[in-house]
Amino acid sequence: MLDVSDSDPTHVLNCSPQQQQQLSLLLKPYGIEIESVAEHDAIQGSFFGEREAGLIGNKLYLRHDTPIHSALHEAGHYICMDPARREKLNTDAEGDYDEENGVCYLQILLADHLADVGSDRMMSDMDSWGYTFRLGSAKAWFEHDADDARQWLTHHQIIDENQKPTWHYRQ
Repeated sequence: MLDVSDSDPTHVLNCSPQQQQQLSLLLKPYGIEIESVAEHDAIQGSFFGEREAGLIGNKLYLRHDTPIHSALHEAGHYICMDPARREKLNTDAEGDYDEENGVCYLQILLADHLADVGSDRMMSDMDSWGYTFRLGSAKAWFEHDADDARQWLTHHQIIDENQKPTWHYRQ
C-alpha cells in the first residue's frame, strides 16, 4: 500500500511500514539495515534534517514520513562510496560530483525493485522534492544526459552492462 501523506504538498511516496519491509529486503545484499524511527523522534544521521533519511555506518534511519526517494538516495551513497568512507560513515556521505550522479541514477534503478514505486514514480518524486538536473527533469536527465553516471556505476561494478544492479557495493 502506498503511503502518500495528505499534509505533504509535494505528494511524494513515504516509507510506510510495508515500504520499510520492502526496502529492508532490497538493501539486504548491500549489508544495509533499516532502523525505524518513532513518529515524533529526530532521525539520527540525517544530513538534511526532518523527514530525510539518516545514515550511520550500515544503518539507514527512516520514519514513516521519510520519502522513499530519500531512503534510496542515502542507501545509494552507502553503495557508491569507497570502503574507507563507508567504514567511518556518520551522517555526511561526502562524495564528489560523479558519485552524486551515480547515486541519483542508482536510486532510479533500485525503485523498479519496489512494488508500487518504479522508476517513473521515483523520477517524478525527485522532481517534486526539488532535485535539479541540467535538462530540467530527472526523466530527461536519466534518458538523455546520464551516460557519465551509467559509466561510473559500471566502472565500479555497481550495475552491469544491461543497467541492472549487481547487488554489490563499490570496492
